[in-house]
Amino acid sequence: MTLLKSYYHLCKPNVVYMMLICAFVGMLLAEQYVSSYLYLFVSLLGIALCAASAAAINQVIDRKTDASMTRTDQRPIPQGELSPMHASVFALIIGILGSMILYFFVNTLTMVLTITSLIGYAFIYTVYLKRATPQNIVIGGLAGAAPPLLGWSSITNTIDPYALLLVLIIFVWTPPHFWALAIYRKDEYAKESIPMLPVTHGVEFTKLQIVLYTIILFIVSILPYVVLMSGIIYLVSALILSSIFMYYAVKLFVSKDNEIAMKTFQFSIYYIFLIFLALLVDHFIIVS
Repeated sequence: MTLLKSYYHLCKPNVVYMMLICAFVGMLLAEQYVSSYLYLFVSLLGIALCAASAAAINQVIDRKTDASMTRTDQRPIPQGELSPMHASVFALIIGILGSMILYFFVNTLTMVLTITSLIGYAFIYTVYLKRATPQNIVIGGLAGAAPPLLGWSSITNTIDPYALLLVLIIFVWTPPHFWALAIYRKDEYAKESIPMLPVTHGVEFTKLQIVLYTIILFIVSILPYVVLMSGIIYLVSALILSSIFMYYAVKLFVSKDNEIAMKTFQFSIYYIFLIFLALLVDHFIIVS
């Protein structure tokens, strides 16, 4: 049981769950009514296995850094619960299994997009971008923003502009979300020479960037209403949620208390979940 638990945590389940929620929203928004719950489940299973594979690869590559940071030193590999070899084999098996599920039971486009996302996060971001530039989160965030597109393409077998708009929301949300955490964990990133923005450009500059990206997010968040993808329920929700996010960003900017950074990070998680929930509620109320 302990071994199973270690493999479970190797998959970064909280991250995978959030990705699956975003993919699920993409699936539900791609059609007026749910045509097959079994098909949705199979699609999510394939995406989940690939996402878990990427998370496991990330932990294998970052195992030394994880061991020296408080936020990550309890992960299975630093704790000695799993060897890098066993973790790598596990990641390979579930990655192949997830890809095959998508290829045989969903469609080739979704498989290709999912594998591309896996490579983007597990290798391009983890191996290169994370340590190459303070814009690592901005550039690498595209892989993490893919789930709504994966969900949408699994239903339609197309790359739809509406799906890309959902990707844009997550893409713009990612920097203020992660930079807030990076401010809180600045010393740990500095210790490992990871060029996160607060380390390379300072906390005050990072706070300004969070405010600017939150302003952009505010604008982007109302685009689904502007392009007639959603209705008034979503618009009101987006305005309220984005205003609260802006409040936290400004409060962080003017405050010297790093605890505000963690509160901003925590709210950002609720933000992305609730704004996608608002899209769903709006969609099905209008359809019904």
